[in-house]
Amino acid sequence: MSVKQISIFLENKPGTLNELTDILAGNKLDIRALSLSETEGFGILRIIVDDVVETCSVLKDAGYVCKITPVVIAMIPDETGGLNKVLSILKDANVNVRYMYASLGGKGLHRALMIFKVDNEILAETSLREAGISLIEQTDVDTI
Repeated sequence: MSVKQISIFLENKPGTLNELTDILAGNKLDIRALSLSETEGFGILRIIVDDVVETCSVLKDAGYVCKITPVVIAMIPDETGGLNKVLSILKDANVNVRYMYASLGGKGLHRALMIFKVDNEILAETSLREAGISLIEQTDVDTI
């Protein structure tokens, strides 16, 4: 089962990101992983949180445009070629990686976590599990 990622569109100007994190902090909502990309006029903040519904509700009430998308979170072995192994599995399964970003391994984990937006979450998850790669489920997000 994939994890839900929230994508938030932000105006590209000083303080905008701080305003959003202030809202989250004020509502005691934690970001577990994030990626920020930008263009000339706006940015896209992608976050993983343990309470997706509440986070989206709070952000929408504050006027933000949010979109929920499924992503796959794989535990990357802490070894040379660990990411390459996971990407090879996805390639062999003919799964396209649209984008990806990393997070720390989480509480007590000695691995990196890689968050993948792929064109087929079910095939990606099945292929990775069959190859012995551990995945994070939505119910486990609070451990990262």
